[in-house]
Amino acid sequence: MSSSTIMILVDLLAVSILVFGIYYPRHHRSDLVVAFLGVNVGVLAVSQVLGSSTVGAGLGLGLFGVLSIIRLRSSEISQREVAYYFAALALGLISGMSTEVTTLNISLMAVLLAVLAVADSRLVSNGVRTMEIRLDAAVTDPAQLPQEINARTGAEVVDATIESIDFVNDTTLATATVRTNGRNRLFPSRSALSAPSSEMTTASATTATSVPSTVRSAQR
Repeated sequence: MSSSTIMILVDLLAVSILVFGIYYPRHHRSDLVVAFLGVNVGVLAVSQVLGSSTVGAGLGLGLFGVLSIIRLRSSEISQREVAYYFAALALGLISGMSTEVTTLNISLMAVLLAVLAVADSRLVSNGVRTMEIRLDAAVTDPAQLPQEINARTGAEVVDATIESIDFVNDTTLATATVRTNGRNRLFPSRSALSAPSSEMTTASATTATSVPSTVRSAQR
């Protein structure tokens, strides 16, 4: 078996661990699974062609530079998912440009997987999320914003910034970093929403009545 074939198999194993072992069990976005696999295999194929032809390295790096700035306008991806995107690209590049199987190449791929596995875990994030929140009230006082977000989400607000205020529709667009744990829920449970009003606690009632506020997760 040639070195190129071995590196192709190593790349397929590495990207499978990245996508199906690390990313998908944590984020469950099947559309990005297809994107990560497509980017990895595509870069691997192009790298193999460039490595076996007379095409200059400068042209090859230029092609990868074009790949790196492509952004699909159909949907937004978070900075965390951008990291997975470049990891998939890097794995394909390392495997495709390797003329032989070396300990360095295998180690670099393993380190890349290990870093992402640790960085995208609760060991680092500790339940902290950054979200874009649209409140159903025009909040003009930045000091009051964390209280308004806490009243609607039940989460501890680490930081909050007012992005825009709409006095016509009485709404506020804000970016908030919140910390959630077992006691703090971003949304009320289904049982709380279906329970009679007389049995709901004050905190649950406050959260349930504010469900119309739009909260769009934009993890960063």
